[in-house]
Amino acid sequence: MKKIGFLSFGHWTSGPHSLTHTAADVLLQSIDLAQAMEDLGADGAYFRVHHFARQLASPFPLLAAAGAKTRRIELGTAVIDMRYENPLYMVEDAGAADLIAGGRLQLGISRGSPEQVIDGWRYFGYQPGQGETDADMGRRHAQVFLEVLKGKGFAEPNPRPMFPNPPGLLRLEPLSDTLRDRIWWGAGSNATAAWAAQLGMNLQSSTLKADETGEPFHVQQAAQIRGYREAWKAAGHTREPRVSVSRNIVALVSDLDRHYFGDGGEDADQVGYLGEAGRAIFGKSYVNEPERLIEQLRADEAIAEADTLLITVPNQFGVDYNAHLIEAILKHVAPALGWR
Repeated sequence: MKKIGFLSFGHWTSGPHSLTHTAADVLLQSIDLAQAMEDLGADGAYFRVHHFARQLASPFPLLAAAGAKTRRIELGTAVIDMRYENPLYMVEDAGAADLIAGGRLQLGISRGSPEQVIDGWRYFGYQPGQGETDADMGRRHAQVFLEVLKGKGFAEPNPRPMFPNPPGLLRLEPLSDTLRDRIWWGAGSNATAAWAAQLGMNLQSSTLKADETGEPFHVQQAAQIRGYREAWKAAGHTREPRVSVSRNIVALVSDLDRHYFGDGGEDADQVGYLGEAGRAIFGKSYVNEPERLIEQLRADEAIAEADTLLITVPNQFGVDYNAHLIEAILKHVAPALGWR
C-alpha cells in the first residue's frame, strides 16, 4: 500500500474565481481540507512554505491547529527553507505542534528554493559565515536542528533559577522524543539525497531536480531514490527510511474537471535554469481520464520507487472541489495500481 496525501501551496488572491481571497481563508480552509482528507481515507496533509508571497509561510500554527482537529492523518511540510530558520526556536515550535497532533508530524526541510526576493533570509537576520554559501548555511541550520532534536542537554543551568531544574545540562522544551525520525530532506540532486541518507533523514524527492543525466525526470528521480537507499544502508541506520515524490495528477471524472483542466496534461518534462544551480528538470503533469491515467502512472519509475505520493492541489478552488480531486484518485486510479 502506498501512502497518498495532498500538497498545498496555499495561494490566495482577490480574483473573482478564487475561493481564497485572504490569508485567513487559506489557513482555515487548509484545516478543513485536512479534516476532509482524513474522512476520505487519505494519508497525509502537506503544506509548502514560501516567504514574501501570498502563500502559506509559517507552518507550525497551521500544523498545530490541524493536529487538534484531526486524529489519524499525517501532517507535514514540503518544505521548510532552513536558510530562514532559527533551529533552536524551531525545535520548540515543532515539538509543541507534534505533541498537539499526537506524534503525526512529518516535517520536510531543505536548503530552499527560488525566492520572491533577493536573499530573503537576510531580512530574517541570517547571513552565511565566511566561506559559506546560503545553501551551506541552510544545511548547517538543519544539522543543528537535528542534533538538538535528539534531546540531549546542552545549556548550563542558572544556579538560582526561577523554577527548580532537573540535574545536568538543560535541553529545550517541549520536546517530542520521536520527531527526529520524522524529519525529511527535500533533495534536488543525487548528492544531497545521499547526504540526507547519511544524516538519517527521510527523503522528499523534489518536484524539480538538477538535470544530471539528460534522461526523463521520472527516470532520474528513480535513480536518485535508489542511490539514497544505498547511502542509507551504507550509513548503518536500523530503521527503514521513507521516500516521497510529488506529482500534479488529475483524474477527469466530471464535466467540471474537463472544464477546469481540459483534456490532458503536459506531454513532456520541462527544462529550465535555476541561476547558479544550472540546468534543472521539472516533471510533467498527469491529467486524463482514469483508464489512460492508470497507464501513464504505471510507467512512472519514481512513483513506483516511493512509498509516499503527494498530489498537488489547486487550493484556490476550495475545500469541496479539492476533496473531490483526491477522492477521484483514491477511487478510480489507486486500486488499479496497487496503491490501495
